[in-house]
Amino acid sequence: MPRIPARIKPTKGFSHLLYVGLNVLLPILAYILVRIDFVGLAILLVLLSKWRMFAVRPRYWIANIIQNGVDIMVAVSLIIFMASTSVVWWQLFWAILYGVWLLWLKPRYDVLSVSAQAMVAQLLGLSVLYIKFGDGSIVALVAGTWLVSYLAARHFLTSFEESHSALLAHIWAYFSASLAFVLSHWLLFYGSIAQIIVILT
Repeated sequence: MPRIPARIKPTKGFSHLLYVGLNVLLPILAYILVRIDFVGLAILLVLLSKWRMFAVRPRYWIANIIQNGVDIMVAVSLIIFMASTSVVWWQLFWAILYGVWLLWLKPRYDVLSVSAQAMVAQLLGLSVLYIKFGDGSIVALVAGTWLVSYLAARHFLTSFEESHSALLAHIWAYFSASLAFVLSHWLLFYGSIAQIIVILT
């Protein structure tokens, strides 16, 4: 798969201010929508904010979805956590965390930051999967674990000149899914954290 340039955001001038303003506005709108019980609309807003993924020829859509998978995973996970509590301060905490992600961590492209992005995405994605849907079918848990692990691994490998990044990501996803299948037969939680999250993250 051809590597898509990562830095597509404006870096100065009015366009940059507009970019920052929209990234500040997005967590605020998500928080407001969650507060008035429009959680689905908040998630839809996040997906609509990624409209540029489809502003190209259809053959690039899959590549763009994979490239933006970590960002979508973090955003949706934080909104779900926001909606999982009625305590205002916890909801504000998740909204602020989303703002920190958009304004500080997500725009960074050094190896350490990209690694942190992948780790955060995998942690949040698996947490939502097992905390909210841990009593679902084994097939769904295994498939969800594979998807989360694959997207996180692909994102992590973008910071390296690795010609076999897709293969390595599949290997990690296969290992994670296999572990999910084995552990799903006796799913253990440490407090509210599933055992598999501790092992994989």
